[in-house]
Amino acid sequence: MVIRVYEAYTPGTRNRAILQFGETTESKPHKQLTYHRICKNGRNNAGIITSRHRGGGHKRLYREIDFRRNKLNVAGRVASIEYDPNRNAFICLINYTDGDKRYILHPRGVKVGDIVRSNPDAVISVGNALPLTRIPLGTIIHNIELKSGRGGQLVRAAGAAAKVVAKEGQLATLRLPSNEIRLISQNCLASIGRVGNIDINNEGLGKAGSRRWLGRRPKVRGSATNPVDHPHGGGEGRTSIGRKRPSTPWGHVALGQRSRRDGKYSNPLILRRRKGY
Repeated sequence: MVIRVYEAYTPGTRNRAILQFGETTESKPHKQLTYHRICKNGRNNAGIITSRHRGGGHKRLYREIDFRRNKLNVAGRVASIEYDPNRNAFICLINYTDGDKRYILHPRGVKVGDIVRSNPDAVISVGNALPLTRIPLGTIIHNIELKSGRGGQLVRAAGAAAKVVAKEGQLATLRLPSNEIRLISQNCLASIGRVGNIDINNEGLGKAGSRRWLGRRPKVRGSATNPVDHPHGGGEGRTSIGRKRPSTPWGHVALGQRSRRDGKYSNPLILRRRKGY
């Protein structure tokens, strides 16, 4: 992926590095696989803000992504690689031999014209989807199901990849991108390879307006607010937060406090938790 690094000829181009979308081949999405989603701007059904710092942004058409990969025993050809404004990974338009068309996440290395399959007997090739029972140890995978038939829920971000570490009984041991070691049923599907667009972390927006285009509003440090707005607020000048530990705006312990519930159903399936979770 080619990244254009801007010179600082204006304040907005200083530290700006933008992807050039060299892998994409189509600019307009397939109309039958798109629909309009209403942006709630981080509010609930009563209009109350439940997620701060969200709002505005450019209009988006949502692309229906086939996370289930349940088109079994039917070969599909990659027709195009497209940009998706709803995620940082690219997507592929797949034309199946029976006339159906679907979008999938773009695996790294897949090009236009390649053939992908979702089949328990498919070869171990990038872009194919197989159950974990048929995937060898040490294979790099993405778009992993947590429950068979529900669709991929893990490892879907750009550049993300998991690894099959071990198998025992009905469970497979996976190492996730967060270095968490987790058990998953071997009946679950997973796609071979790593998600594409791995250079997304090298992108620099350069100015606050670029963040606003993405639907993100400004953030204010708690220590820069008034006492009524944040537990860290108040004081004369640059004072300390006045607490033993940092707090959230609602007074809960932040930065280091583990928030996972003790009685969560999936706790026995996690062999090693990710750091700080």
